[in-house]
Amino acid sequence: MGSYDRLTSLDASFLHLETTETPMHVGAVSVFEGGAFFDERGLFRLADIRDLVESRLPLLPRFRKRLMNTPWDQGRPIWVDDDRFDISYHVRLTALPKPGSWEQLVTLATRVQETLLDRERPLWELWFVEGLEGGQVGLVQKTHHALVDGVSGVDVATILLDVTPDYVPDEIAPWEPVSAPDGNTLLRDSIVERITEPAELVRAARRVVRGPRRAVQRAGEIARSFSTMATRDTIAPRTSLNTRPIGRHRRLGVARVPLADVKAVRAAFAGTVNDVILAAVGAGFGRFLAARGEEVDDVRLRVMCPVSVRADDEQGALGNRVSAMFVSLPIGPMAPHDRLDAIRATTADLKDKQQAVAADFLTGLTQYAAPTLMSMAARAAHRQPLFNVICTNVPGPQFPLYLMGARMLEAFPIVPLTKNTSVVVGILSYDGILHFGLFGDRDACPDIEHLAACIDDAFADLVKAAEGEGRP
Repeated sequence: MGSYDRLTSLDASFLHLETTETPMHVGAVSVFEGGAFFDERGLFRLADIRDLVESRLPLLPRFRKRLMNTPWDQGRPIWVDDDRFDISYHVRLTALPKPGSWEQLVTLATRVQETLLDRERPLWELWFVEGLEGGQVGLVQKTHHALVDGVSGVDVATILLDVTPDYVPDEIAPWEPVSAPDGNTLLRDSIVERITEPAELVRAARRVVRGPRRAVQRAGEIARSFSTMATRDTIAPRTSLNTRPIGRHRRLGVARVPLADVKAVRAAFAGTVNDVILAAVGAGFGRFLAARGEEVDDVRLRVMCPVSVRADDEQGALGNRVSAMFVSLPIGPMAPHDRLDAIRATTADLKDKQQAVAADFLTGLTQYAAPTLMSMAARAAHRQPLFNVICTNVPGPQFPLYLMGARMLEAFPIVPLTKNTSVVVGILSYDGILHFGLFGDRDACPDIEHLAACIDDAFADLVKAAEGEGRP
């Protein structure tokens, strides 16, 4: 039987989730110093950029692979070398009329993010944008969620970027694509794999049973994990953010928060950086929904927080290694430190009961599900009633990064939406700043800039409380 680079069930689920209205790629919009990108004539060095990216693709082999479906959907798709790989298709240049503003860059970025990636090619694109005011250069990137998760996406960035401005071009290593398997061969091997995988599951269960003490301990852990997923807060409250299927068009709002401020709040009131972030997000959404005339007193917004389960030895590996925690955030009026205390208690309980273990356990079971069932389950997730908002925080490097000698000034993540989740909060910490990318449906959230301002104000209140001015 052939050995294939097959998508995991979680990776494949993002393909099943994808529709015209819900592209399933992650992305970012970044801004760089511009000087190094232009030659002595003032022309953009596009060929040099393409050479740089292509020289580092041996470290990212899946970036030269395309999807191949198993005939009759009798197995998850596999990655195969793209025998017509063309770097110019993936690394592109566009421009804004000078002097291009930040608002124009955001508008361009949302337009790029609204379109689906071509599944006949490797699932990524880099769009460089010249014409920004101050001679800066923008970069809009999009990579399918089947290819990367948030953490591995940062790993990819650190491969393409450098830690010093001293750029020396690398040699482009020769590359010969390996021929894709014959469809009939892939079908045969996939059927054999489906037959043997359940047998492996049974054998694994027998091994566990042979160690009764370990089995009891593990069963107890999973039972405690599942108990956190069936509480009075399990069904999310209905808000204006979750009342209609989303459309094809998006808006992007951003906020910038110094990481030092977040750490000062954490030092004053205890908890974690994520607790502080969730407290500000909860307060921000409370103000935002109250301004829309919605009831927020005693309302607990249900937030899904992806959690990386990527082991240290998996850093740099592509694909998705994520689970999730579901956190209920109090969004009504209350003192900032009281909200933080409540959220800290909630997250500590979820961690103690290892809620993410239960979610990861359920995800792991889908490895053994027939592709048709996987597809149905993935599409059902579009209509889930379990959370209002996705909030994902990805730690990035706390030092400057450079592309061809040009310093990256800031980078805002863009996370895809599901059909009934009209706003996603993506956070990337880079070089001492938390960069918030608020991505929303254009019709359901035309006031997304107001939401960004509300979250910014909530952080300011937390900082003030930490300084002793807002605490009784």
